[in-house]
Amino acid sequence: MALHKMIIDTDPGVDDALAIAFAVLHPDIDLLGLTTVFGNVAVDRSTLNAGYLLDLLDAKHVPVAHGEARPSVQKPHPFPDFVHGENGFGDVSVDYPADFEPVDESAADFIVRMVNEQPGEITLVPIGPLTNIALALKKDPSIASKVKQVVIMGGAARVDGNVSPAAEANIWNDPHAAQVVFEAPWPTVMVGLDVTYQTIMPAEPMQRIAAVAPKVGGFLEKICIFYANFYRTAAGFDGFSLHDPATVMYVTNPELFETQQGQVDVVQDGAGAGKTFFAPKGRQYAEAYWSQRDNVKVCLGVNSQGVLELIEQILSTAK
Repeated sequence: MALHKMIIDTDPGVDDALAIAFAVLHPDIDLLGLTTVFGNVAVDRSTLNAGYLLDLLDAKHVPVAHGEARPSVQKPHPFPDFVHGENGFGDVSVDYPADFEPVDESAADFIVRMVNEQPGEITLVPIGPLTNIALALKKDPSIASKVKQVVIMGGAARVDGNVSPAAEANIWNDPHAAQVVFEAPWPTVMVGLDVTYQTIMPAEPMQRIAAVAPKVGGFLEKICIFYANFYRTAAGFDGFSLHDPATVMYVTNPELFETQQGQVDVVQDGAGAGKTFFAPKGRQYAEAYWSQRDNVKVCLGVNSQGVLELIEQILSTAK
């Protein structure tokens, strides 16, 4: 029996594709569903991309629920086609499966139903904007006491942002939803730029994965070329950041990460919109607001080599 029942909320996206492949292939993950959201691409495209990936991975039994198309409050930002390509797959053309249909249930409703059916068992792993998660919470606040944990790809506690000097993209895309999710009374983990900028995957592991798993690995290697070119140009990295796969890895291998407990709050408007402030547990501030809660574990350190070895190990098992 799988150790980790999981719903991934996603906006595929190149690194989302790697994360979904990792989750499908990992023997200890029971992927109960994918819920889709706007972010890297429009939600209709992210839904099609989710269906394509499940077909590629021979995992068509995993349901896909179509989610929100725009942020909960603010106006949408443009889609970052310079990072993931116009189609989210680095502009590698794909033949979408003709028989794919998302379930007849919204992402938020799917999350609410699944959590209520399996209380205490499901980990939510949002790797896009947090719009669906906040909406699920609004529809049924009781799920906050029924979710095993929420492991979020997003935020930056002690490093610069990647879409502004302060903000990480997923939080910036819907900071109002992010605040709702961070202040909810469920166990939360923030896997942000503090660690994902330390998990840089060079070309060689992807080439090895493609060699041993040509169908899945070959596709993933191709879509990563566009993504790696962006990181090389924008950040000077020799490779690309494993934002989303590292977040899924926290669930299976938390020992790869160093965390600190505390309170996270999100700037919701203005030039700093999307910034995540982190107040460590036990730290005394003059402003009493910052000792209200300590429900978030923030990842501040990572075993980068362990992450690279683990993703290669798991993706290499693809057929």
